[in-house]
Amino acid sequence: MLATLIATFQAAAGRMREALRDLLRPTSAAAGLARDAFRTRADLLAENALLRQQLIVARRTARRPRLTTTDRALMVLVSALCRTWRDAMLIVSPNTVLRWHREGFRLLWKWKSKRPRAAPPRLAQSTIAIIQRMARENRLWGAERIRGELLKLGIRVSKRTIQRHLRAPRPPGDGQSWRTFLQNHTVWACDFLQLYDAWFLPLFAFFIVDVNTKRVVHVGITRSPSRAWVAQQLRNATPFGNSPELIIRDRDSKFGADFDRVARGVGTRVIKCPVRSPLVNATCERFLGSVRRECLDHIIILGTRHLDGTLREYVTYFNASRPHQALKQRIPVGSAVSQGVATGTVTANPILGGLHHDYRKAA
Repeated sequence: MLATLIATFQAAAGRMREALRDLLRPTSAAAGLARDAFRTRADLLAENALLRQQLIVARRTARRPRLTTTDRALMVLVSALCRTWRDAMLIVSPNTVLRWHREGFRLLWKWKSKRPRAAPPRLAQSTIAIIQRMARENRLWGAERIRGELLKLGIRVSKRTIQRHLRAPRPPGDGQSWRTFLQNHTVWACDFLQLYDAWFLPLFAFFIVDVNTKRVVHVGITRSPSRAWVAQQLRNATPFGNSPELIIRDRDSKFGADFDRVARGVGTRVIKCPVRSPLVNATCERFLGSVRRECLDHIIILGTRHLDGTLREYVTYFNASRPHQALKQRIPVGSAVSQGVATGTVTANPILGGLHHDYRKAA
C-alpha cells in the first residue's frame, strides 16, 4: 500500500512539473526576453552554443540536415550544461538527444570492458614444438598422455596449457576413497579379452593387472581356455609366494573351482564381481579398453604367436614407458622422470612399428 501511494505521488508531481514547464514556456519573443532576463549568464551562453550548433548543421544543405558524430557529441555535451535545452532543441527532438546520450554510454562501457590483448605465450617455443610433435606422431594420444611424456622429459606443463594447443577434452578425475583403500591392500584383477585373427578364428588373451600400481603382472594366450589352463596361469603369475592379498574376477565359467583353489593355496582371497557389474573390475576393464584402442584395433592378428609377441611388446611398453593418469603421470615399473628444462636432443623410440613412441633425452 505504501509503495502504491509513493508511486501515485511521484506521478502527480511529474504531471505538475510538466504543466509548470508548459506554462513558463515562451510563446512569443517578448515572453522569451522576459524570461531570459532572470537567467544566469552561463545558462544563456550554453543555450546560444546549442542554437549556434544547430544553425551550423542547418546551413550545410537545404534538405534534411545530416548530423555527424561530432555534431551529436557536441549537442549532448551542451545539453548537459543548459537547463532549458529542451526548448532550444529545434532540428531534432529531445528524445533523440537522450538516445544519443545512452548510445554514448554504451560505447564508453563497451570500450572499457574490452578484453586486453593476449599476452605473449610464456611457454617456450621448443616445448610447444615437442607437444605438437607428440600429437602429430601419436594420433591416439590426448592431453593427459602428452603431459605424462613431458614429465618424463622433465617438462612440467599443465593439462590446460596442452589442451590450448591441442583442444583436447579433459578426462574426469578419480576418487579418493578407492585410492586410500589401495594404499592399505595389495589387489590384483584378472579378465579375458576375446578377439579374432585374420582367419576369423577366436583367440583369448588372459591378463592379470595390479590395481594399485597399474602394472600388468601376467599375460597368457590360448585358443581354448579351460579351467586347468586358467589355474595354471595364476600359478605362473605367483612364483615364490609373490601373491596379492585380494584378486578380483568375474563369474565366468572359465575360472571355476580350480582357480579359487590355487588362489587359496598362495594365500589370496578371491573377490567375485556381482552379476552385471563391470565397474567392480574397473581397472582391468580400463586396461582391456586401452589394449583395444592403442594396439589391437590397429593390427591384423595372424595367429597365436603373432598375438603373443604383439601383446608382450605392448605390455613391456605399458609397464616401463607409458605414463598413467591414476599414478599422476608416473610409470608403473621404474622411474623415467628427469629433472630440468627442455634442452638437448629428444629421441623417439618407435613402439609396435611406430604406433606409439617412447620419448627420452639423449645421453
